[in-house]
Amino acid sequence: MSNLRISDSINRALIYCIFLLISFFVIYPLIYVVSGAFAPGNSIASLNIIPFAGGFTLQHFIDLFTKTDYGRWFLNTLIIALETSAATVVLSSLSAYVFSRFNFRFKKSFLLSLLVLQIFPSFVGMIAIYVILLRVGGLDTLWGLVLVYTAGNIPYNAWLVKNYMDTVSKSLDEAARIDGASHLRVFLQIILPVAKPIIIFLAITSFTAPWMDFIFPKMVLRSTENQTLALGLFGFVSEKKNEFTIFAAGSLLVSIPFVLFFLMTQKTLISSFGGAAVKE
Repeated sequence: MSNLRISDSINRALIYCIFLLISFFVIYPLIYVVSGAFAPGNSIASLNIIPFAGGFTLQHFIDLFTKTDYGRWFLNTLIIALETSAATVVLSSLSAYVFSRFNFRFKKSFLLSLLVLQIFPSFVGMIAIYVILLRVGGLDTLWGLVLVYTAGNIPYNAWLVKNYMDTVSKSLDEAARIDGASHLRVFLQIILPVAKPIIIFLAITSFTAPWMDFIFPKMVLRSTENQTLALGLFGFVSEKKNEFTIFAAGSLLVSIPFVLFFLMTQKTLISSFGGAAVKE
């Protein structure tokens, strides 16, 4: 019995050590970036390996808003994220409702094509995207980047929301139709409230995705006033500059919208998942 307890204690201690080691490798880089945002100096070579051991300053945050266009980058990214989230929710939910509630020719082929589109990486079509934006005048514009993000979000998200709507009983639709409700009213007043959990999840993922994307803003945007946070922050750690501390300060501020957005939607998301509906 004692040997069994000793073996169990050893196994438990080993598991704790493994989890502590994993936690260290995950948490330490985050703490190091936070300490770098408040550390004196500019380059990463000037930072102490022990977080917050080199001193404390707010000068990097002041420099972000006085010596750079960080406020403009932040506003541009916020506009792109909000518009992308709104457009993705509207178009994906409408597409999902059509595929979930209507039967039409080539329905399965269209659904299969949505999945096939997700197989290929987005950068495969970068040349085609560039040419299309050039033709419609979308280069170096925020709405052009929103168009790219929204078009990339629709295939998978429409399939995702469609599968959730399939679980909602069609008797709700039929009862509303008997009472004279139109398809649009059924969608807005019957389906959307029941599908609120997946809609909120879709809004959150669509909102967070554009914040630190670098490839498409680099391809679409040209002028300084239209730069996003990813482009602007990258300039601090490029070959010509080595301002890691200012980069860390800007990266730390990027997390604010995510925290606020999560706090605002957390209760709604939990209550939505807790609300039961009639399902088949």
